[in-house]
Amino acid sequence: MNNKSTTRWVLQATSGLLLTGSGLSLAIDAGMNKMQGGEWFWYGTGALIVFQAGLCLVIDSTRFK
Repeated sequence: MNNKSTTRWVLQATSGLLLTGSGLSLAIDAGMNKMQGGEWFWYGTGALIVFQAGLCLVIDSTRFK
C-alpha cells in the first residue's frame, strides 16, 4: 500500500509541476500577444486553467506523501 501511495505522489506532483510551468509559460505568451495587438483572451484563459490545474495537482498530491 505504501509503495502505491509513493508512486502516486511522485506522478501527481511531477505532472502538477509540469502543468504549472506550462500554464505560466502560456500566460506569458498570451500577454505578449496582447501587447502586440493579437488575439489573447481565450488563449490566456486556457493558460490560467492549465496553471490552476497544475497547482491543484501539486497541492492534492500531499495526501499521498
